[in-house]
Amino acid sequence: MLILAMTTLALTPSDRVLIIGGTGFVGRRLIPELARKNIRLRLLVRDIAKASSLIVKGADIEVVQGDLLSGEGLDEALSSIHTAYYLVHSMGGKTLFKNEEYADKDRKAAKTFMAAAEKARLERIIYLGGLGETGANLSEHLRSRAEIAQILSAGTPKATVLRAAVIIGAGGASYEMLRYLVERLPVMITPKWVDTRIQPIAIRDVLEYLVGCLMNEETAGQEFDIGGPEIFTYVEMMQKYAEARGLRKRLIIRVPVLTPMLSAYWVDLVTPIPSGIAHPLIEGLRNEVVCKDNRIDHYVPITKTLFKDAVLTAFSEEKDGPGIKGF
Repeated sequence: MLILAMTTLALTPSDRVLIIGGTGFVGRRLIPELARKNIRLRLLVRDIAKASSLIVKGADIEVVQGDLLSGEGLDEALSSIHTAYYLVHSMGGKTLFKNEEYADKDRKAAKTFMAAAEKARLERIIYLGGLGETGANLSEHLRSRAEIAQILSAGTPKATVLRAAVIIGAGGASYEMLRYLVERLPVMITPKWVDTRIQPIAIRDVLEYLVGCLMNEETAGQEFDIGGPEIFTYVEMMQKYAEARGLRKRLIIRVPVLTPMLSAYWVDLVTPIPSGIAHPLIEGLRNEVVCKDNRIDHYVPITKTLFKDAVLTAFSEEKDGPGIKGF
């Protein structure tokens, strides 16, 4: 019986994989990685017009229009699917006043998806969550990510949960906040929480882990922390960014009175990250986000990217903003 179960979980050349969140920061990069391995794909998107840029020439990619909240299109999207990547989550609204809604929406979306996944007899789910999403005193954002992981892991499909901290890659909210702050401000006034430790990871390493977990069925039903080879405090990470970019060391002044709300408004002024998105990121500064173990390396061994190299790669992909010629 065990052998039969493992065989079911193993991906075959005829199997099709669903990506939910293909238009997002991670999803749009994952599509070509899987296409290069000749994996047959299907994308669930809210606006089918936005999917044209995601199609890889010569790849077997289907597109279904649907909505996770209403359940529209889910049955079609999940039909004859072996594994689904669940890469959607809310970070809040454009303003702080809309932040109360995102956790409820994420919860409803995950439950709607799971109901359809059970009906379709989906074999596997691969979910990218947040590192540090265990323990007491979690930020609202990390609590929500943990709850989604629990919902996705509670059904019949075998869920693989990956937990990552700050992902270093062009277009990622955390990276862009880091980039704009360090590039624009030689002097920064920051919350006291910037001395919290963090283990950032390059986007290309995240992609290797996501693909590797799909190819190794032994990762099904397991949770893994994923991080880069270095651990910093947030202050050290900002200084390391400046060093990688050849900038002067930044003067960082910590003050105890700078609340997450005030910090979010300040970030809104200095960076392109709206206050509603910045707030959950900043609130999470009080939670240490460091890998508790490296078990993932047994199943998906990769060469981890140094923070400096991740920054230089991300910056080379930028088209505008501070540090780019003409800005």
